[in-house]
Amino acid sequence: MAAGWSLACFFLLTFAVAGFAAQFEPGLWYASIQKPGFTPPNWVFAPAWTVLYAAMAVAGWMVWRVAGWGRALALWIAQLLLNGAWSWLFFGLHEPGLALAEILVLWIAIAATIAVFLHVRRAAAFLLVPYLAWVSFAGLLNAAIWHLNR
Repeated sequence: MAAGWSLACFFLLTFAVAGFAAQFEPGLWYASIQKPGFTPPNWVFAPAWTVLYAAMAVAGWMVWRVAGWGRALALWIAQLLLNGAWSWLFFGLHEPGLALAEILVLWIAIAATIAVFLHVRRAAAFLLVPYLAWVSFAGLLNAAIWHLNR
């Protein structure tokens, strides 16, 4: 029973960040800027992020069960906060250049989290690989949008 409650707490924390990020919707500004041809349709983002946030929650929980609160979870929390900050910078402030710099830091934080998780619980590290791939794509998309709209 305790495992269920602790997993629920990880989901709550992760989806609280998702909720923060979701308040910064693309809106008219995003609709009006130039986007590259490889931009996915808007409907793709919500289901993709839902799956990725769920994987982040489970990965964090798995590591917490083995190692408790320490370096690995500090990195996990850092990448989670950086994740939420990107939406604020890009959609909230309409600053694709600043968001691009931030997504590079986010990418490094995710990669570092994966590296540390590998030593604690390999399955948890592997759960974060699709997230890193998606953020890599998001970084390319962010860079293209910044370039097209300078």
